[in-house]
Amino acid sequence: MNFTHIHFESDIHPAQHFRKGVSLHSHTLHSKESLEFIYKFARSILPLRIALDGGAARYERLHGTSLDLRRGHWTPPLSARQAWTVEVNQIENRLDMESLVSLSDHDSIEAPMSLQLLDACRVPVSVEWTVPFGGTFFHIGVHNLPGETARQTMATLAAFTEDASAVNLNDIFRHLSADPQVLIVFNHPNWDEKGIGEEVHRDTARRFAALFKSHLHAFELNGLRPWTENRTVFELAKMFEKPLISGGDRHATEPNTLLNLSNAATFSEFVEEVRNGVSDIFITDQYREPLSMRILHSLEDILGYREDHVYDWKTWSDRAFYLCDDGVTRSLRDQWGEEPLAVRLFTKGVDLLRNPQFRQAFRLAFAKREEVVL
Repeated sequence: MNFTHIHFESDIHPAQHFRKGVSLHSHTLHSKESLEFIYKFARSILPLRIALDGGAARYERLHGTSLDLRRGHWTPPLSARQAWTVEVNQIENRLDMESLVSLSDHDSIEAPMSLQLLDACRVPVSVEWTVPFGGTFFHIGVHNLPGETARQTMATLAAFTEDASAVNLNDIFRHLSADPQVLIVFNHPNWDEKGIGEEVHRDTARRFAALFKSHLHAFELNGLRPWTENRTVFELAKMFEKPLISGGDRHATEPNTLLNLSNAATFSEFVEEVRNGVSDIFITDQYREPLSMRILHSLEDILGYREDHVYDWKTWSDRAFYLCDDGVTRSLRDQWGEEPLAVRLFTKGVDLLRNPQFRQAFRLAFAKREEVVL
């Protein structure tokens, strides 16, 4: 059985038909996100390119080696509790439903483990696991790990990510899927994040899915990927006879724009539904807003000043880190002292989005809404 239904916010009031709203795949400050994206932005944004060139020259003068942003990472601004609250508020206050929220940071279960102390019944232990494969890598959402063995399981997953020859991948998948309460999702399968070439990546994704079909329970439609890409995931789901599932992939403060709907009483019951091939996906109106505008809003949150940061990392340079030649990871603020002028100009430019007039101007500039056609 494989029944995926897609519902649009403009068409239904979900609370009239479903009991639960399910938020899957969102990130907290425990995720480490690569700084490589700066290289991509720097190619088209002059102030950032000037800042990058200046920072690289300064680093080489001080340390005698070249700056390599592949050794750096940034962290999302929200704590586990803040991220959970953002998702719960959308579902319970805006959609008037009961909520199930699964936070899944990159290769870390610290957020849900900490939340389980507060609300064990409603917070599954989940992770977005990085799986090296065939010259690229894939992200696999592993949801609802048993709490008592979660750290041991995470250590095994991390060992494979670090050295793919250290542990047999099929054995890992077999162990995970043997637990009927665990949900395994192939996240944004057709996103060529590594940059090996779109067709090569998609061929590799199909090969991966064919090898581990019996252990994969669903393919993700991703809230931060364009619909043109998400639409291609329909073909994978059909090819491997699996349901589609939502994954918002929130990194900033915008709540997930894709959700699942369910009448399950618990997250484990929701897992059972999906593993039996049943999935109801809810596409919010926000997903249909221009993707470029949504990304700019996220960038505003990521680069913004946060007085309430749980670790007192108030500026974005407090929340970005670099592995130095001496083996110590330090924040960019520690590296720079005062931020370079070009960086301050760039962040102030992004901060203009808070001004309603500039926000409207950006909205007009990125007026093309996401066209969602089934």
